[in-house]
Amino acid sequence: MENTLSQMKQCQTFQEDRMKSLKVSYKEHEGLIVDGLRVNIVSYLRECETSTVNTTHEHIQYPISEMREEIKYLLADFEKSTIKEKKEELNLKQAPLKVVRNSCIRLHYELFHLHVAIPKVLGKELSFIASKKCLENIQQSNIFIKDNFPNHVFTVNGKSAHNVKMPSESGTCHITAVCALPNGQVLVADKANFKVKLLNQQYRVVSHLDVRDGFIHDMCLITPTEVAVAMSKYEVQFITVSQSQIAKGWNLKLQHRCRGIAHNQGDLYICSGTALYKFTLSGELVCRLYEDSSADFTGKNHGGFILITCVICTEIF
Repeated sequence: MENTLSQMKQCQTFQEDRMKSLKVSYKEHEGLIVDGLRVNIVSYLRECETSTVNTTHEHIQYPISEMREEIKYLLADFEKSTIKEKKEELNLKQAPLKVVRNSCIRLHYELFHLHVAIPKVLGKELSFIASKKCLENIQQSNIFIKDNFPNHVFTVNGKSAHNVKMPSESGTCHITAVCALPNGQVLVADKANFKVKLLNQQYRVVSHLDVRDGFIHDMCLITPTEVAVAMSKYEVQFITVSQSQIAKGWNLKLQHRCRGIAHNQGDLYICSGTALYKFTLSGELVCRLYEDSSADFTGKNHGGFILITCVICTEIF
């Protein structure tokens, strides 16, 4: 009974964690969509102003200012409608999780009170009835746990294969990293061919960037249009994606190897293979979070790649 009670509590916590995770994911997704729209609009306005700077007369300035005001209103409406749609979608996805969570609470409550009451039951007949009822509840709870508390982290619903080899390439592609963009496009790092490739929504290569000064080990999204690329030659290369084109940005020189990279709340986390470092986006080293120099690659999966969910750094270890 105690084992079933414990598992029921774990099941309840599992469902609540899934609800929280969904809420966080949707909030981040909403932000990326709105940020992406803002970046595209600002880029468009700059192009308009640059193209007319040499030929613009006074009467042209008014339409540009008017366009800015109109875009502000459009953005406000877009944010409201997007947030409303996403909240409705979130509520729909959370609804079945809430049902399971509430069932956990109910079953736990019933079983717990039986657990407390059984030692107080007097007489063989009443004790037998209580034990019988208890076994029925345990069986019901165990079936519920089996159906709603999986012993694995996630379930694969399907898979598909796509060829990202370009006609000019003779060697086999070696994909070391994949990065999904908010607009549905995907960046892949092809280590063997020294390229970062941009795929459209149909997973066809529409653009690429040659990176001949080192192998690509990992990538992570910084903004809706900016990606950080972990290079083998002690550096992080920043690239931008705009209108299905990839361009190089600035690079961050390091004093150690760069095997893995992740971005979280305005900070970069870089793995050297034996240590994990925290950097600001401007390239300033904040601290060393972890180090194990007992072997060349002491990170998870023996490749130095560390999945970061929540890290708070206050001092150098």
